[in-house]
Amino acid sequence: MLILIAAAAGAADKATFTKDVAPILFKRCAQCHRTGEVAPMPLLSYQDARPWAKSIKEKVLTGAMPPWLADPHYGDFVNDRRLSKKEIDTLVAWVDSGAPKGDDRDLPPAPQFEEGWIIGKPDAVISMQEEFSVPAEGVVPYKYFTVPTHFTEDRWIQSAEIRAGARQAVHHIIVNVVDPKEPKAGGAGEGRGFKLAGFAPGEQPKTYPAGTGKLVKAGSNFVFQVHYTPNGKEVKDRSYIGLIFSKEPVTRKALTGTAINHDFAIPAGDSNYEVRSSWTAKEDVRIVDLMPHMHVRGKDFTYTAVYPDGRSEIALKAPRYDFNWQLLYQFREPLYLPKGSRLDCVAHFDNSPNNKYNPDPSKPVKWGPQTWEEMMIGWFDYSAE
Repeated sequence: MLILIAAAAGAADKATFTKDVAPILFKRCAQCHRTGEVAPMPLLSYQDARPWAKSIKEKVLTGAMPPWLADPHYGDFVNDRRLSKKEIDTLVAWVDSGAPKGDDRDLPPAPQFEEGWIIGKPDAVISMQEEFSVPAEGVVPYKYFTVPTHFTEDRWIQSAEIRAGARQAVHHIIVNVVDPKEPKAGGAGEGRGFKLAGFAPGEQPKTYPAGTGKLVKAGSNFVFQVHYTPNGKEVKDRSYIGLIFSKEPVTRKALTGTAINHDFAIPAGDSNYEVRSSWTAKEDVRIVDLMPHMHVRGKDFTYTAVYPDGRSEIALKAPRYDFNWQLLYQFREPLYLPKGSRLDCVAHFDNSPNNKYNPDPSKPVKWGPQTWEEMMIGWFDYSAE
């Protein structure tokens, strides 16, 4: 009798999808794991999740999912995707017990999303004016598409999300804001204006803290810089950007900065080549977010804040950079840097045969826009005091 009671109690304590697993998936995974988003399968129902149970266990135990590349010992980020130990233990226990469904009455309401958007329903959507035909093969140089906003008044942007029209052929998109009074430079649009938002593998939409926003002046144009990567099939692309306007007074104007180094040559076969860059604050600023950028040889990336009194602290350490997850790290509380402070960036590259993503370890690599070349950019957004 005691054995039967114990067995019954053990069965009752088993993790089930409806009671234990669904709340985790809804909170942590559904943003990407839903129809039309970047993840390869939805995870919004038991029928969705059950075939992937073993894979879910493997990914959460290895830390591959949800993707988060920052060392937890440095920085406090509001968009930290890491699962708690309790959440991991729950998912593993569910899989190990046979991935039972549970009682439908325990299932919480599924999260509601605005179809096609992460930021919610935009206040404005601005698209490329015409489709661009991406060839099936070859190398496509960066393309620049100028689009009028038709804003009749200045707008403060709280959130911005870029959506690729042909995601399978779009490597990245950067949308710059160009004042209509700014002289045109050669008609290309390269280097004009200031960055509003970006789209790249794994990059999240841009959202600023309350009271902070980016100013888009009346009559401004958007310039879409698009990097296409042909994948064997000709496709049509007409990418677009969604905007949410600030609903409360903006007291801090957001700006975008870079600690960038163009002047490097990674030797053939070098597995740990170091490249440094730096940016100095010309006034008191608050750093809102950080986003390291390299290509497929990128190995690790560290931002260090160096203060005028000689003090220094690591702001972000990404010990395992992954080109497929170019994540944005948003500070819970913006990092204050007084005038004269620096953001020092250190990156390492693996140009050796040990790097399975390396196109050709027998050749040295320099700065260049294509994926088989390299970049070293410490992106960040900040506001002046």
